[in-house]
Amino acid sequence: MERAAYHKHMAAHSIGSATVSFGLVSVPVQLFAAGESKAAISFNWLHKKDGARLKQQYVCSADGEKVERSDMIKGYEFQKGQYVTFTPDELKALEERATGAIDIVEFLPAEQVDRIWLDRTYYLGPDKGGERAYKLLAEALEKTKRVAIGQYAARGKQYLIMVRPMKGGLVMEQLRYVDEIREIAEVPIPKVEVKKPELDLAIKLIDQAATEDFQPKKYKDNVRERMMEQIERKVEGKQITEEPEEAPKARVLDLMQALRQSLESAPAEEKEKPAKRRKVAGKR
Repeated sequence: MERAAYHKHMAAHSIGSATVSFGLVSVPVQLFAAGESKAAISFNWLHKKDGARLKQQYVCSADGEKVERSDMIKGYEFQKGQYVTFTPDELKALEERATGAIDIVEFLPAEQVDRIWLDRTYYLGPDKGGERAYKLLAEALEKTKRVAIGQYAARGKQYLIMVRPMKGGLVMEQLRYVDEIREIAEVPIPKVEVKKPELDLAIKLIDQAATEDFQPKKYKDNVRERMMEQIERKVEGKQITEEPEEAPKARVLDLMQALRQSLESAPAEEKEKPAKRRKVAGKR
């Protein structure tokens, strides 16, 4: 019986090609996925009576008849209950406008684009004959500390994108359009005054847990691991015995008291010499 295996890193494979153009310079590139979300652990619906897998069917909402795929057509609902229909050829024609051109419009200081705009990330690699132009763009962006903003037409949509340098290579970030972003002003944030003693303690607490480098290897999805272990046990014929831990009840503490208790619960050696730790960090 097959066991669920964890994803292993394999050589990157191209998911498409495009051409980055700025001024009269064209850079043929290959697109690579920069990462992938682990698929959520999914369960299938089975028939309680005989354990057979259930399959989905499409049923007509007008006459209740079962509809086969060959009798289906796509439609766009332009008004409640009113559709305009498209044949597969018409849909293809709509999407064929995708040119694979990444047109750079402007170059901004890197810090100008907030992370809220980021939708997804791709790596760009040089395609045949584009190696020198690729390196040139990567180094020029690195030297000027700027990022390239432009648009990219693919898969029936035009994307807003940013190209930035990374370790000698190029990364393309798909951004959201302005009408896809909400303003933080829409979030109700009442006006309250921060008291200085609270702020001082909060800063102390931050200093105590401050590190200089992001170390993603320190973190893993413990919930997923526990679920996989329990699934394995069930596969091996053991019943699932462990009950999920109850989430700790949030205690409402006075803010100063919570800050003080947080500081007190830190490891002793860290509390003794925060100044020294900061100095070492500064040297790096």
